[in-house]
Amino acid sequence: MSEEHNRRASDRRRELIAFMIGQQEFCVDIMAVREIRGWTPATPLPHAQKFMRGVINLRGSVLPIIDLSARLGFGLTTPEARHVIIVVRTGAQEVGLLVDAVCDILSVTDDMVQPTPNVASDAVRSFVRGILAVEGRMIGMIGLERILPEQEAEAA
Repeated sequence: MSEEHNRRASDRRRELIAFMIGQQEFCVDIMAVREIRGWTPATPLPHAQKFMRGVINLRGSVLPIIDLSARLGFGLTTPEARHVIIVVRTGAQEVGLLVDAVCDILSVTDDMVQPTPNVASDAVRSFVRGILAVEGRMIGMIGLERILPEQEAEAA
C-alpha cells in the first residue's frame, strides 16, 4: 500500500508559478493565479498595515495589493515599472501580490515538495508550505491562505 501511495503521489503533477522577491525564489499554485500584470500605482488606505500597498481598480473591482516582500519580512518594495502584480484568489477574495518578477512555470509532483525544516519558526511555516529543490534552486512554496491577516480575510 505504501508503494501504491508513493506511486500515486509521484503521478499527480501540478503546475506552480515561480517568482522572485529580491534574490529569493518562491512559487504559488497556478490554479490560484487569475492573471499577471505590470505594476500599477495603488491608492493607499489610511491606517493600513505596511505590507498593504493600497488598492487598484481591476475592471471595476477594488483589488487590494500586498507587498509580498514586506509580508514575508524582507522589507518594503520600491515599486518600479519592472515589478509585477500576480492576481491570486485566496478563499473568497482576490488579491494582488507585488513581486519583483515572474520567472518560471514549474511542473512538479507532490513528492518533490519537501517539508519546511523543523528549525523554522511557526510564522515561517505558516507562510512557506514546503520547499522545492529544482535544478539547483531552492524555491519556497507560499501558502496563500495566510497572506491576508485573519481579520482582513474575514472582513472580505
